[in-house]
Amino acid sequence: MAKPPEPQAPDDADSRIAPDPFAAVLPAIAALGTIASIATIHWAARERAADRMRPKRKAVTALRELETCCLHLSEIFRRFQRNPRLFAGEGAQGASPLKFGVHGPRISGDAAKVYQQAINDVASMLVLASQSAFEVMCAIEDGTVEAPEAIFFGFGECQDTLNKLIQNRATLKATVDAGADVAQRLTNLVRELKKYRTD
Repeated sequence: MAKPPEPQAPDDADSRIAPDPFAAVLPAIAALGTIASIATIHWAARERAADRMRPKRKAVTALRELETCCLHLSEIFRRFQRNPRLFAGEGAQGASPLKFGVHGPRISGDAAKVYQQAINDVASMLVLASQSAFEVMCAIEDGTVEAPEAIFFGFGECQDTLNKLIQNRATLKATVDAGADVAQRLTNLVRELKKYRTD
């Protein structure tokens, strides 16, 4: 099945400057970072207190929603890649290092709608990622998920990849491509975590 054509470059008379691409890409990277932070619970967990705050949802629900979040983030990054004029650094902006104020191309009204939809989707996934990752970390600390150390190292490797993007001020295209890869790796890790529930 042929993919739908990317919104075309408009005539100047009917175009607008595209919004800053990093304003969409960075929150998506932050959502991935929230999920990757599950790595830290393996080394930071403490003895469970009897009166400890309990998450509102069971581990099975939190893990299922976290997997859903990873799948949506994978799709968001694929959408970034399918729309390089908006998100993946097509043209001169491709070499721009990680920063706000990257000058976007002129785009049509349809392309602007694609951008705004992506912003809405990223915002929703950032909320879902932070809530679900926290609840999964609680489940691990409470012993209702007992995963082997290798899984936590996997989350840590994802953290390291994301941190290097920021530390090295990666280009927009490199950030999008690395984000797509990390989103897929996190999906696989969350699926592995689901096998180690004890409740």
